[in-house]
This record gives sequence, C-alpha cells and structure tokens, in this order.
Amino acid sequence: MSAAVAHFTARLTFETDVADVAADLAAATPDFVVVDSRSQESWDQGHIEGAVHLPTAEIATRAAALIPKSSLVVTYCWGPGCNGATRAALEFAKLGYEVKEMLGGFEYWAREGFPVETASGITRREVDTLTAPVRGIVCGC
Repeated sequence: MSAAVAHFTARLTFETDVADVAADLAAATPDFVVVDSRSQESWDQGHIEGAVHLPTAEIATRAAALIPKSSLVVTYCWGPGCNGATRAALEFAKLGYEVKEMLGGFEYWAREGFPVETASGITRREVDTLTAPVRGIVCGC
C-alpha cells in the first residue's frame, strides 16, 4: 500500500463530516453516540440534538457510565480552528472505544443548517453557501 493510500485510508477511518453524522443520527444508527466535548457554557449556547455532553477532562472518569463500550463515538468541539475534538477522541481511544472526530465541529454543523438544540428549543440557521449547498444535504463529493 502506498503512503498516500495508507494516509487517506486512516483519515477516513478516524474522521467523519457533519453531513455523515446528520445522516447517521437521522437513520438512528445503532450504537452511534455523538459527544460534545466543550464546556458547560458552550453546550448551553447550542449543541447537536441528541449529543452527550462530556467535557474532555471528564471522559476518563465518566465515559464508561454514560456510553456503552460497543458504541461508535463521534467527538466534536467548536470547529476547525479548535483541536478539542481531537483531544476528546484521543481520550476515548485510550479507553478502547471505536472513535471518530467530526470535521468542522459545531461551527460547520450550524453553518450547514443542521438542527441546533438550545434551552429554548431546536433552531436551524440558514445554510451558509460557502460550506454547503442551499438545497439538499449532500455536496456530491
């Protein structure tokens, strides 16, 4: 296997994007858990509906009680300018979970028009045409 094939295969093994996460959530994929690794204040500002709130610093001590070991865990943090989801994914990997990092984080989730849960309910932003097509949920890539 060439170095490039190995590199891109590994990336696809351990990374996912917001559209794929939305599709898995909509399909109620069994043993699929989305984890928001941000602070309480960030969570309260808005998060992915159905996500588990588990800040990175608490993963080692609380994950086993909240998330079955058979789960595929997808971590997210703020966005591409933050490596919090990477740190959270590493913590889950250390515990033996199958884990992926959601590319784009909460920023791209919201910018692509997927539902955001807040204390006042579920909201959706208009789709940002720089991140996703206005009609449909797939980019065709």
